[in-house]
Amino acid sequence: MQWVTTASVVALLSAGSARAPAPTIQHWSPPAISSPDWESHPAFDPRTGDLWFVRSDKSFSGWHLLVARCERGSWQPPVAAPIAKPGLEADPWFSPDGKTLWFISTRRTGSNRSADLDIYRVERAADGSWGEPAPLPAPVNSDSAEWFPRPVKDGWLYFGSRRAGGHGKDDIWRARERNGRWSVENLGPEFNTADNESEFQPAPNGRWGLLSTDQGLVRVVATAHGWRREHPFANQNGSEIGPLIAPDSHSFIFSRDAGDGASGELFLAQPPDGVGWAPGCPAR
Repeated sequence: MQWVTTASVVALLSAGSARAPAPTIQHWSPPAISSPDWESHPAFDPRTGDLWFVRSDKSFSGWHLLVARCERGSWQPPVAAPIAKPGLEADPWFSPDGKTLWFISTRRTGSNRSADLDIYRVERAADGSWGEPAPLPAPVNSDSAEWFPRPVKDGWLYFGSRRAGGHGKDDIWRARERNGRWSVENLGPEFNTADNESEFQPAPNGRWGLLSTDQGLVRVVATAHGWRREHPFANQNGSEIGPLIAPDSHSFIFSRDAGDGASGELFLAQPPDGVGWAPGCPAR
């Protein structure tokens, strides 16, 4: 594996706001996953160990959901996701028990226009088969695009959108369902700016998270008054997207333009002591 160091890498912590020694950034490219195209937005199926991810062209256009099956301790060449439909699809996310999958899709129109993206949710049966994906109702989905749905333990669903009522271009919003009805709110001017805040991934422990912006990833922390932006993280060229924080809330995977004419690739950030997440295909 290729090891990459980035001088601008800042703290990698699971709690608090104190700084820590910079973590190591490893080019994470399993042979079955890496290609001349752009790989991003990984999600590990908690039931099977399969790796779901997004593949697009080198310019990050034409998003499609792929699945690399986990068999005998190694991932196999990826195939189209079993829920795939014509159009754009991306941003997979599993519930911890593996029963529910969240993703975004333009299947409503079948177009390749990102403006047609909606959030979908699909349930998995006991036999492992997937049901029919259903779009979330208004006001979660709107006339604008929605993307990067990330539900958390406290019941909130975080997502990105450029809908009316924001503070700039792309903003981060959150939604909650109560008694079958959804309500939506913007995270506010302390979190969203006049620029793009496109994706927000809270850590499983709820104490911090990663925000994708025009300048790359930004670390945020939870306070008594809500989320607070802190410092940039791992920003080599501002292309850092699709963060996935490990179950232990220490390590994470993200994607960025690998540079030198190469495609977008996946990278793994781990604590400097070497004790971190080792994502892999479990041998069963």
